[in-house]
Formats: sequence, C-alpha cells, structure tokens
Amino acid sequence: MDLINELERQEQDLVLDRFDNQDAWRLGSLLWELAGDRPVAIDIRRGTQQVFHAAKNGAVADNDRWIERKVRVVERFGASSYLVGRRLAAKNQELNAGMGLDPAGYAAHGGAFPIRIRNVGVVAVATVSGLPQADDHALVVEALTRFCSEQ
Repeated sequence: MDLINELERQEQDLVLDRFDNQDAWRLGSLLWELAGDRPVAIDIRRGTQQVFHAAKNGAVADNDRWIERKVRVVERFGASSYLVGRRLAAKNQELNAGMGLDPAGYAAHGGAFPIRIRNVGVVAVATVSGLPQADDHALVVEALTRFCSEQ
C-alpha cells in the first residue's frame, strides 16, 4: 500500500495551472532530454490530439502500441496507468472483459500519467514506453516535477 499511497500523492502534487500545445512541446522536449540514450518512445496528447511524439534510438514500433494501450487506461480511469495497475494487483485483479474492457486495447502498466489542470481535471496524458514499467512511470514523474517547478 505504500507504493499506492506514493502514486496517489504524485497525482495530487503534480497539478498545473495551464497546459497548451506549447507546454506539451516543452514537456516532451524535457522528457527527451531526461531519457538520455534510453530506448523509449515519448507521447503527449491533449484530448484526442497527439501533440508530441518522438522515439529514441532503440525504441521500436511496439512501444507505440503500448502507448496507445496505456493512454486508454488513463482516459478510462482518470489515473496513471501505473496506479491503476497497482490498485488492481492489490486486489488480485486485472483488466479484463468482465470490466467491460478488451485487454488487447488497455495496459495497466506504468508510463502514462494524467496532466491535470487545477479546478479543471485531466486535460492531457504524457506517456513513456520502452523501460520497465516503474522506470517509464518514474521518467514521466521526474519530467512533470521539473515542469511544475518551472511554471
């Protein structure tokens, strides 16, 4: 439960006052920089529009499929894909047809994080794919933490 509490705290703390396409570019560029030479794909969406996408050397097309599946989890549950996955695991559950979801279309694995605007809610999703799930999540949190401190 400590991990779940930490993930919930991250989502409460990492809230912005605004987020537009220029902000998405800045956050995506920061993720690119922080990723270094790690083989990841980076994606930021505002609503249904993909406003930033890049892939480091070594990233593969399958990373893009994982991004799609992780983003759907954030859109469906309004929480990071890692938090959703950890909550399910704590109850010995997983995403399945019994929840009205096709597991082929959803992945409750770390890496997709909701971008929240204060007094508005979730307006975007920032996602990383290519590392172990805890590392994908940590990279997005690191970038958002820096991004929030610069606003």
